[in-house]
Amino acid sequence: MSARGGAHTVAERTETTQGTLRRLNLSVVHGSLSAVGALLVASDSDSWWEACVLVLSLVVALFTVSRWTQGRASRVLAPGLAVTAAVWAFGVLVTDSGTASYGFAIVGTIVVHRSARRRRAVLAGMGAFAAAVLAARLLADQGNPLDGFLPILVGSAGVAIGGAALTFLNLLVYDLLAELERAREREAELAVIRERVRFAGDLHDIQGHTLHVVKLKTALAEKLLRSDLARAEEELREVRALVGDTITQTKELAYAQRRLNLSAELENAKNLFEAAGIRVRVDREAEVDPRAGELLGQVLRETTTNILRHAQARQVRITLSESGITIVNDGVREDSPPELRGLSALRQRVADDGGELTVERGDGRFLTAAAFPRLRSGAAL
Repeated sequence: MSARGGAHTVAERTETTQGTLRRLNLSVVHGSLSAVGALLVASDSDSWWEACVLVLSLVVALFTVSRWTQGRASRVLAPGLAVTAAVWAFGVLVTDSGTASYGFAIVGTIVVHRSARRRRAVLAGMGAFAAAVLAARLLADQGNPLDGFLPILVGSAGVAIGGAALTFLNLLVYDLLAELERAREREAELAVIRERVRFAGDLHDIQGHTLHVVKLKTALAEKLLRSDLARAEEELREVRALVGDTITQTKELAYAQRRLNLSAELENAKNLFEAAGIRVRVDREAEVDPRAGELLGQVLRETTTNILRHAQARQVRITLSESGITIVNDGVREDSPPELRGLSALRQRVADDGGELTVERGDGRFLTAAAFPRLRSGAAL
């Protein structure tokens, strides 16, 4: 898969997941709030117009919740709070409805939740409004306040606490789903980054290897110009063919069609070592499992490039087994070892496929080995 294709697929998958989470969140919030609200309207309405007033408050509250779950609540919070507060005041002062506080509690909880910097002021304002409405009701019941005022106070407080608690619970669910959505977005971003790193590593393998081989062959052709013109021309033809092959491989990489062939990489490594005057010996202990061939080919290609760049090797030994490859070369410099970034990147890729990449240096020799232990028992990669 190319980096562009991988990013596009991940983006589509992430958008689908986000849409599912949003719909789930809206269903959970609306379902719970609507069910309780409908029950309160049915139980507390003495006439159709009282039911209409309570339904108005419920609809406004649910609309406010809907806009809030979509992240567009800033313009509807104040009007929603005003309408639901007016319905509650109407219920307390006119219809003796304690359940009218339900919509006011829902919208008020959202307003308090969103007003992090002004939370105390918002709570104080809502408390003052509630106290004023209840005080007006108390003054209206001078004859026997306990008969009218106390049931409304208890009913309004109970419904408001229940509505606020239910809304707060839905807020927690919303925050949880939002966090899951953000985690999914981060996962998608990391997937795109990993795909780009993989693509860059493959591009480095192709073009970095080719450039070092071209450098080697052009230097050889330059030496042969005066002594063996036919051989020099042959080297230059190979350079041209190598550049053409690299262009093809780069296109295949861009369109996710690139597949390394271990046998071809082995033959290429032998030719490069021999052209550089390095003796090479290949031991085949068994036929390499095709499932590991591509990664082993990458290990061989990267190791060949490192030997040509960093070592003054005189001989190289390549050993193939059913589940791995080992490359040993001499001519290792005694100073500090070079930083082999290509092998470091390959180590993680080999590990991701259940293998192990080993790099050892000592006694003037350098060993690179990659193995897939699970293949020995016939298990799948």
